[in-house]
Amino acid sequence: MRRLTWRAAELVHTAAETATARTLRFRVPGWPGHVAGQHVDVRLTAEDGYTAQRSYSLAAPADGDLVELTVETVPDGEVSPYLTEVIEAGDQVELRGPVGGWFVWKPESKAPVLLVGGGSGIVPLMAMVRARRRAGSRVPFRLLYSLRDPTRRYYAGELRRPDPGLDISYLYTRLAPEGASRAAGRIMLDDLAEGGWPAGFEPDCYVCGPTGFVEAAADLLLALGHAPERIRTERFGPTGG
Repeated sequence: MRRLTWRAAELVHTAAETATARTLRFRVPGWPGHVAGQHVDVRLTAEDGYTAQRSYSLAAPADGDLVELTVETVPDGEVSPYLTEVIEAGDQVELRGPVGGWFVWKPESKAPVLLVGGGSGIVPLMAMVRARRRAGSRVPFRLLYSLRDPTRRYYAGELRRPDPGLDISYLYTRLAPEGASRAAGRIMLDDLAEGGWPAGFEPDCYVCGPTGFVEAAADLLLALGHAPERIRTERFGPTGG
């Protein structure tokens, strides 16, 4: 088994996703590459030697020594406020990874794909969408993206662009935009039945988000007849930010 080591990572580009979320692209010399769906550990070290580290999903497929993350600010957090509000191009952090081998999608897969993301759980799913596009894969994808309101939408411009074979449904839990076909509310059986794939198609299902959302979505998929071994989940729990 390959031993994971900490590597210096220099910030080369940032972009705001929402008022509280930011995408960061780092250059990591010697980066071994990664698969869509994996994550990394990020470590900060203060001048007095104090360290803090958190795990973040990779937001894009492997691209040489470039690594891309999207980070949401956690109020009173130790790491996320620095990454979303303070760090500038040329600054360095440490990264360790990639981590994870179950919640991944590879372009050689031929099964239809259902992605179900809650809030910032869209990040590893977006890496899969981008990996599909980059590979020229013709595997059909369906994305159900649940978020509080339209202002919380990550990758808004990119997801508006046509992407043949990718169908997107937005589910709003607190405030739906004017003209939305669905009232605001939590994910329901009908959402997955209408926006997902029939269980008979044997899709690979990836569900990512807060624990309660993931458990609810996975239970609904099971109720619709999807095989448990085809439902892969990734939960975001409180980590201190």
